[in-house]
Amino acid sequence: MITSIMMFAGPQVQAADAAAASSSLSTGLGYLAAALVTGLSCIGGGIAVASAASAALGAISEDSSVLGKSLIFVGLAEGVCLYGLIISFMILGKL
Repeated sequence: MITSIMMFAGPQVQAADAAAASSSLSTGLGYLAAALVTGLSCIGGGIAVASAASAALGAISEDSSVLGKSLIFVGLAEGVCLYGLIISFMILGKL
C-alpha cells in the first residue's frame, strides 16, 4: 500500500519541487540582475564623475565662464547612475 502511494504521489511531488526550484531560480537571477545593474552603473558613473569633475575644476580655475558647460558634463556623468537605478527598479517591478 505504501509502495502504491509513493508510486502515484512521487511524480507530482517531484514536479512541484521542479516548479518551485525554477521559480526561485528566476527570482534569484532577477535580484542578481538588479544588483549588477545598480552596482556597475554606479561604478561607471563614479569613474566618469571623477574624471569629468577634476577636468571641470581645472577649467573653471583658468576661466570661470566655462562653469555652466562643465556642470552639464558632470551632470551627464551622474545620469548614468540614475539610469541604472531606474532600470533596476524596472527589473524588480517585474519579479
